[in-house]
Amino acid sequence: MLHWGPVSVLPSIDDCFARGYDRLYAGDPAGASAAFRCAVLLDPAGGEAWAALGETLAGQPGGTPEAISAFQHAVLLDPGSWHWRTGHAEALLRGGRAGEAVERFALLAAERPDAAVVRLGHARALAAAGRAGEALGEYREAVALRPDDVGAALALGALLIAEGDALAAAELLQPLARRHPDDARLQHRIGEAWVALREPDKALAALRRARELDPDDGHGGAALIAALEAGEGADLSAAYVRALFDRYADRFDRDLVGKLGYAAPDLLRDAVDRLGGPRGGLRVFDLGCGTGLAGVAFRPLAGHLAGVDLSPRMVDKARDRRLYDSLEVGDVVAALESSDAPWDLLVAADVLVYIGDLAPLFRAAAGHLAAGGRFAATVERLEGAEAFALGPARRYAHSESYIRTAAQSAGLRVLMTEPCTPRREKGVGVPGLLFVLER
Repeated sequence: MLHWGPVSVLPSIDDCFARGYDRLYAGDPAGASAAFRCAVLLDPAGGEAWAALGETLAGQPGGTPEAISAFQHAVLLDPGSWHWRTGHAEALLRGGRAGEAVERFALLAAERPDAAVVRLGHARALAAAGRAGEALGEYREAVALRPDDVGAALALGALLIAEGDALAAAELLQPLARRHPDDARLQHRIGEAWVALREPDKALAALRRARELDPDDGHGGAALIAALEAGEGADLSAAYVRALFDRYADRFDRDLVGKLGYAAPDLLRDAVDRLGGPRGGLRVFDLGCGTGLAGVAFRPLAGHLAGVDLSPRMVDKARDRRLYDSLEVGDVVAALESSDAPWDLLVAADVLVYIGDLAPLFRAAAGHLAAGGRFAATVERLEGAEAFALGPARRYAHSESYIRTAAQSAGLRVLMTEPCTPRREKGVGVPGLLFVLER
């Protein structure tokens, strides 16, 4: 018997359900759980009692394992209950069993592809299982089905930032922030996106707005604001470079060659030819290959031509040229360090303007060039004693003395340095420096 009042009674199952929901709505989950356990005892073959117990336990500290078991009983009793199966999948995810949750959400999504709650659950399960690429697709489906769901958009934005596509996160969240101008969560996440993109002014504006909306700083924006106000975050991140060139990919060749008079690949090929050496059969690695303009210049020298670029869309354009033997999306230093054979020639045409400190790249080059192998590159020329500096156009310039010192420190010999004009800006030639190093 249960003691629900001054008199001991033998409740009916309806009494158990009524008591359970009364306690649940009164904010007493422990009382609700006791009542639904009563319902299960009275009707162990009733799926509704097991499901109600599972839903109540799922939100309680330490209740997840029992919630999983309760939902499992409910689903076994009625495998056709879509709601109970969703609850079971959610409980599995909450219990850290992401792989099992993925399987169950996948089945539910196949049956109801228009159910935003399932697509969102599937996305969260995939992310927890370390399958970020698939999770992005599911998050996008959930957001498309529920475009005003702030929680879903925030989750998608966070994953986009984590996966290096912070610009997509900003573009997703800004229209939503205009519809929900007083949502501190949106402002904070937009600020995080601008931090990743190394846009400190935009980041500060969004983070300060989030603090105004949430004076208690529940999102931890104070530390980010302090760092930005101290001048951190002004250098160029991989996310910024990727976003810049992904957006630019479709018109890159037309603008760079036609409007900007881009000449870096031809200048580098001419320098390599003037220094002499083998005229073909070389292992050539195009660092920051973009759409493959340097590949056009250096394919005749290559027995094997590889390319790497941070921008997936740029790599797609390069692949369309059918010049490269291998292409990959990634960081140039990481790509060099993962090389399985030494290179005869490394080429970086107008790429180092997005890298400040060249020492890690020079060390990687020295470690993965063949004996006598060469590294040919262009930079924007910096006059004076400073090693490198980020200009107003958000491109780095490097001094010749820095190039020489960094090369020597990495164990590379300077074969050539000469002034050049890799491209024009606003009709004026950009002062550049071409150099060729040798291992």
